[in-house]
Amino acid sequence: MANEVKTSTDRAVDAASIALIDKAGCDCVDTCFSRMDTQKNQCTFGTKGVCCKICHMGPCRITPKSPRGVCGADADTIVARNFLREVSGGTAAHSDHARHLVLLLRNVAQGHGGGYEIKDERALRYSARLYQIEEIGRTKEAVALDLANLFLGEFTSQEEPLKTLQLAPTKRQAIWEKHGVVPFGVDRMVVEAMHRTTMGVDHDYRNLLRHAFCVSLADGWGGARIGTIASDILFGTPTPIRGAANLGVLGEKTVNIIVHGHDPTLSDMLAVMVDDPEIKAYAKSAGAEGVTLAGLCCTANEILMRHGIPVAGNFLQQELAIITGAVEMMVVDVQCCMPSLPLVAKSYHTEVVSTADMAQTTGAAHMRFDEHDGVGSAKAILKRAIDNYKNRDPKKVLIPKHSEQMVAGFSVEAIKYMLGGSYRASFRPLNDAIMQGRIRGVVGIVGCNNPKSKSDEYTNDLTTELIKQNVLVLKTGCSAISSGKRGWLTPETALQFAGAGLREVCEAVGIPPILHMGSCVDNSRLLEAATEIVHEGGLGDDLSKVPAVGVAPEWMSEKAIAIGCYFVASGVDVILGHPFYISGSENVTHYLNAGTKEDFGASFHVCDSAADAAARCLQLLEEKREKLGINRKVERKLLDMKDRREANV
Repeated sequence: MANEVKTSTDRAVDAASIALIDKAGCDCVDTCFSRMDTQKNQCTFGTKGVCCKICHMGPCRITPKSPRGVCGADADTIVARNFLREVSGGTAAHSDHARHLVLLLRNVAQGHGGGYEIKDERALRYSARLYQIEEIGRTKEAVALDLANLFLGEFTSQEEPLKTLQLAPTKRQAIWEKHGVVPFGVDRMVVEAMHRTTMGVDHDYRNLLRHAFCVSLADGWGGARIGTIASDILFGTPTPIRGAANLGVLGEKTVNIIVHGHDPTLSDMLAVMVDDPEIKAYAKSAGAEGVTLAGLCCTANEILMRHGIPVAGNFLQQELAIITGAVEMMVVDVQCCMPSLPLVAKSYHTEVVSTADMAQTTGAAHMRFDEHDGVGSAKAILKRAIDNYKNRDPKKVLIPKHSEQMVAGFSVEAIKYMLGGSYRASFRPLNDAIMQGRIRGVVGIVGCNNPKSKSDEYTNDLTTELIKQNVLVLKTGCSAISSGKRGWLTPETALQFAGAGLREVCEAVGIPPILHMGSCVDNSRLLEAATEIVHEGGLGDDLSKVPAVGVAPEWMSEKAIAIGCYFVASGVDVILGHPFYISGSENVTHYLNAGTKEDFGASFHVCDSAADAAARCLQLLEEKREKLGINRKVERKLLDMKDRREANV
């Protein structure tokens, strides 16, 4: 009903969020949930993708009575142009994040690290070998400099294809070549996308969509993959580590500092400095028992899986964290930080501090984080937060008593180790389990949450059904935090809720049925894992043949569109919880939801509910299993000695 009033239980599933949404109402504080109600009548031209404001002859809106804009562009052209620009926006976000890390890696290699260092030399040398950089007998600094310069070339290359594409299976590389979607430098691809979509340039929707997939590959197999590699070298490759999730991790008698955004450069240094004796003593002098550092969104995942720093929540909890009244400072860097944060903070003592020159917010204090003096910058931020502790108003404090233990940090290297140990680390046991039918396949669940739907509900319900059906679930970003808040990122979850086959594998290996693999940039780890499955053998020679599916249940960002495109272009079907803004063009919609199957072996699927998504996942996995011929039931037979001799065992 149009006038239906939503309660807090209609907006979220976890008790901490529900309590704080209610508190926001009592405190007369506006949040994204209440603002969503004021946006109910969202522009239908926008949701269909048929609004064009690229030139100033418009804005033009396509209708049956006005099928072309002033310049003559039809719905196909306009929808495809808008879609390409969204993919380019998402690619730019991930790749600029990666560029930042590569520049830091170069500075460290040149001796200008400012407190940063190469934490994982093994990852550095392994990566160098992947890119044919000589590393034997050379210092780690020399190797790192060559690798950083090569990575910078991946951004600036004008005529050479991305070298990172060579990490994909050979057959997949041939498919990209055949369909003309092999990207050159990341920067060139994004600039070309903006050029193509300028008025009077590219009007063929098929050509525009082809470039969208090309740009997305520059993200998934370029910028995002490079960002993950650089992070592992600088901050350490994640290994399984215990942590906790949800707003109950905040301390009643500690200085509470939340770091929010995506850049691990800032959050990692804060995670290190929060244990510095000087900072601990400063907190005690302010009357606090200590300092509690917690994360939100993807920067939370970065410091969780490398330091065990607790997670306060995911995307839709950022305002709620301030509404606890117990947060001295929210430190923000780039991406997913709502401009409303300083407005919410006005009702409490919380100080919102921006740290990146490119990402400042009206109403927030700005403390530029200087990587050349990372230690000094981090200490200054922490001390400023401690100074604010005296301003906390106990009457406004409500810290929900809700948090759950979790295990995170399952990098591909960690999974290989868990499966095979130090000397036989490989994906062989996983491949065997899939071929034997104990595990039906692998599903990656990614993306933010969105106030258009009940927060975390779709994600959690889908995850529940999949593990019951013996599907191994890999998660990143805010979707991973959803499971963490539920208490399902533990090995014990397999014993209670997983199907018999998946439970057997998890028990033997000692892993949860849901593996936390990092931040949204780390979606490249999912493709790396799928590539390992291909290379291990027995499940096809291309990513499109592996029983694997990607799902973005509650996504909201342009980054999710780029991610979805590079998964489809890589041969992995993608299920969306709600559609792209493309319905105004039947041709564009048909191509993305069906036509890409012919080109890439995968396509997009839209499922409005978790039940539909689970059914579609299982259908797609079974189709791939049938094509591989691994669904044949083989009768188990006890061999006697005669049988063994005949079998030459």
